[in-house]
Amino acid sequence: MTGPDSLDELRQVEAELNQRWPETKLEPSLDRIRALVELMGDPQTSYPVVHITGTNGKTSTSRMVDALLTRVGLRTGRYTSPHLQLVTERINVDNAPISPQRYVEVYRDIEPLVSIVDSRSEVPLSKFEVLTGMAFAAFADAPVDAAVVEVGLGGRWDATNVADGRIAVITPVGVDHVEYLGTSLEGIAEEKAGIIKPGAVALLAEQDPAVERVLLRRIAEVDAMVARQGSEFGVLQRDVAVGGQLLRLQGLGGVYDEVFLPLHGAHQAANAALALAAVEAFFGAGADRQIDVDAVREAFATVASPGRLERVRSAPTVLVDAAHNPHGAKALAKALDEEFGFRKLVAVVGVMDDKDAVGILSELEPVVHEVVLTANSSPRAMDPDLLAGVAIPIFGEDRMVVQPHLVDALEEAVRLAEEDDGGDVVSGGGVIVTGSVVTAGEARALFGKEPS
Repeated sequence: MTGPDSLDELRQVEAELNQRWPETKLEPSLDRIRALVELMGDPQTSYPVVHITGTNGKTSTSRMVDALLTRVGLRTGRYTSPHLQLVTERINVDNAPISPQRYVEVYRDIEPLVSIVDSRSEVPLSKFEVLTGMAFAAFADAPVDAAVVEVGLGGRWDATNVADGRIAVITPVGVDHVEYLGTSLEGIAEEKAGIIKPGAVALLAEQDPAVERVLLRRIAEVDAMVARQGSEFGVLQRDVAVGGQLLRLQGLGGVYDEVFLPLHGAHQAANAALALAAVEAFFGAGADRQIDVDAVREAFATVASPGRLERVRSAPTVLVDAAHNPHGAKALAKALDEEFGFRKLVAVVGVMDDKDAVGILSELEPVVHEVVLTANSSPRAMDPDLLAGVAIPIFGEDRMVVQPHLVDALEEAVRLAEEDDGGDVVSGGGVIVTGSVVTAGEARALFGKEPS
C-alpha cells in the first residue's frame, strides 16, 4: 500500500540520491559499484541474469522477457531506466514495481555500505550506481529465480555490468548519448558489446553491418554463442490487428503462430522476436526443443509498455511515445504511418538539450501535419524557442506553434487536431506526444495515468 508517509520518505530518499552524480554523468570505471556489491555479498551472483543493451527498444524487450519468464513459472526481478513517472518503476519484482516503502527500506539497508564506499573513493557513488545496488539487493532478498537487467548507458562501463549475464541481448544500435559514447557506430557498438561475457549466449537484433562486425568480433573473443535476428530467429509475418498486431514468429526452437501483441509498430514485433529468442536461449531451447506455444501466446497478450505508442485519450486520440533520438523517432513515424489513419496528426515535441532535435523533428515531419513545441520540467529540457529555431527549416513557420508549458501545449494540440483548415471542428484527428522520456511521462500523468 502506498500512503502519504511512504511517499514523503521516498521523496526524502530521492532528495538524498539527487545530491549525487546524475545518470547523465559517467566515469569509465566499475571500481565503485564493484566495491559496493562486494560489501553487499555480491547479490547479483545469486540468480541468473538476462542482460539487455542497445540504443532503442531495451525497456519494451525487458518487459517482454519478464512476461515470458513469469508465464513459464519463474519469479522475476526487472531493472529498467529511466522511469516515466515514479522512480519505483525501475525496480520490479513479480512484474510489478516495488512499493515506495520497500524502495526506502532497500536504500536504508545498503546506505551504511554506500557510505563506506564513498569514504574510500575520490568520487562518491553516482545515483545510478546506488540504484543498481538497490535493485540487485531487492532481487536477492525476494528472492527471484531470474533477473532481467537493462543497461543504463552504454554497456562496458555501465554499473549493471558487474553482473555476468548468462544471456546478453543487443537491441538495435544507433547513435545516442554522443557526449559519452561518441558519434562512431563502431565505437558505440564496442561499448554495447562489453556486456557479452565468456560462455554467454548473445542474441542480436538486426544491426547495421558495421555494428554486427564489432559484436561478432567480441563474441568470438570471449567464446560466446550467438543467434541473430533474420538468421536464426525473426518475424515471419505481421498483421495489424485491433489494439496491436498478430504475429508469426520464428524462434530458436520452431515457429510460434497466432501470437497477439497489444503493442503497435514493426519495431515492437522485432522486439518480441528478440525477447522470445532470449527466453528460449535461457532455457536451452533449440531445434528440438520449443517453449509451450500457448504459454508464449498468453505471455505476449499480457505485455504492456507504458509510454511506447500508448493511447492516453480518445476523441481525439492522444498517443504518448518516449522516442528521444532519430532512430526511435523513425520507428515511431513508421508505425504512425502504417497503423493509424489520422485525418490530421499534431505532434507535441519536447526534447532534452543534449539530444539531436534536428534528427528527431526530421523523422517526424513527413507524418505530422503540425507541431507544437514545448518543454518538460527537467532542467535539461531544451528551451522551446531554441527548439523552434531548429524546427523552422524543417516544418516552416505556418506548421508550428510554441507553447512553453506542456499542459498548454497539450491543450493547443488537441484543439488543432479537432480543427480543419477553415477552423471547423471535425473528427479523425490525433495527437502524438514525444521527444523525451520525461515528456512522455509527464504527459501520462497529466492524462491521469498511474505509474506502472
